Amino acid sequence: MNHRLKCGCGKVEGYVALPGVATRAVCYCKDCQAFARFLDRADRVLDSQGGTGIVATLPRQVVFTSGAQNIACMSLSARGMLRWYASCCNTPIGNTPRDAKISYVGLVDDCLAREALDASFGAVRMVLNTRSANGEPKPAQRSGLFAMIGIMKAVIGSRLSGAYRRNPFFSADGRPIAEPRELSKDERAHFTEAA
Repeated sequence: MNHRLKCGCGKVEGYVALPGVATRAVCYCKDCQAFARFLDRADRVLDSQGGTGIVATLPRQVVFTSGAQNIACMSLSARGMLRWYASCCNTPIGNTPRDAKISYVGLVDDCLAREALDASFGAVRMVLNTRSANGEPKPAQRSGLFAMIGIMKAVIGSRLSGAYRRNPFFSADGRPIAEPRELSKDERAHFTEAA
């Protein structure tokens, strides 16, 4: 069975094709926290210490069945990751590299059916960037070396086989499907420093 993907208002819908390559993580980095604040969804996206639940997978496993015209993109800087969201209700969707040839997406679990995350993708295997977590004690860092190696092998395999071209976030010529909005330094500082 596939895992449902849906924005908060229901205009963007789709699924993550299963079975497939996927690893669950929680990321506490300042950029993920800033993204949630930019969308005004920190209360829904971030855990009590500022962590974002992520499902790391391949873009070709993500299928949008409706509302693709509502998918927007932002970046915290000119070289930062592309961060995708539903413009209709500011639901975060995921993060991709800027280069479409690097076949990776970190789906934010706010757009996924949370009650079935364990059944579809297994337990959280990686806990990352814990120095940026709020409060004390900080969560324990977990690198998930074997999970990371599995994702990297799939990314490299997609590049070699040409499967990276099946990517719902980029057009056939490798351009993002939505023009990325890059934050100014002041905007980035505001969303990074906001409590």
